[in-house]
Order: sequence, then structure tokens, then C-alpha cells
Amino acid sequence: MSAQTTRVCFELRIWPDLVDEYVARHAPVRAEMLEEIAAAGRRNYSLFLGEGGRLIGYYETDDDAAAQAYLAASPIAAKWEDEMSAFFIGLESRPDQAATPLTEVFHLADQLAAAVPAASVPSTDAETPASAPTESTRS
Repeated sequence: MSAQTTRVCFELRIWPDLVDEYVARHAPVRAEMLEEIAAAGRRNYSLFLGEGGRLIGYYETDDDAAAQAYLAASPIAAKWEDEMSAFFIGLESRPDQAATPLTEVFHLADQLAAAVPAASVPSTDAETPASAPTESTRS
């Protein structure tokens, strides 16, 4: 991932009695819609389905506002989102524009990059432990 990559995670709710049809519509998604998602700049896009119609989505992008704007202006995305809107609970607009974003609180790679390995921290201990050999005690 580049330093500018944004990770986006969102949540939507599917009507429980429509879950099977929702899954069927995504197996597979029409090629023209897949191409629009990629052209918008979204990658590593996944959807995860939980109990009771809980849907979690995740994607990465370098410019989420531009990706959103691209899809909002796309007739292909508009048609897809119009077809899919009946599946979602509590949405008054297109699902791709109205999903509830989740706040990221942890990302392993970011924290590993920020961590300072213990071996690279110079010792500030001026004394040598009594049990350790020193230059003067080595033979």
C-alpha cells in the first residue's frame, strides 16, 4: 500500500428475508459494474455478511472523495445501486453513497511501522552487570 492509501470500512443492513437473493446477485456481479468500481479507484473490495443481514464492506483507495464522485456520476453504478436499494434497511439514497462508515482503530502494518524494535534502541546503562565479562577480565 502506498502512503496515501485510505482503508474504508462500512456497514449496511440487508432485509433478512432478502439475504439469499442479495448473495445471488453478487455471484457474480456484472462485469460492467466491476469495471466501474475499479475505474473509480477502489481496490481490495470485499463484502462480508453477518447474522441478521449485517453487511460489512471494505475497500482501499487513494482518493475516496474522487471514487465516490466517480460512482455517483456513473450511469452504470446508478443502475446497479437502484436495483440493489430495495435490499437495504433504512436507506433513503443509493447504498454506495449512504453506507455508514466505520472508524478504524487498529491496523497491524501501521503499528508495526511505527514501533521501534527493542534491538535498535541504544542502551543508556553505563554500568556492566557484575556477572558479565569485561575487557579487563577476559583472558
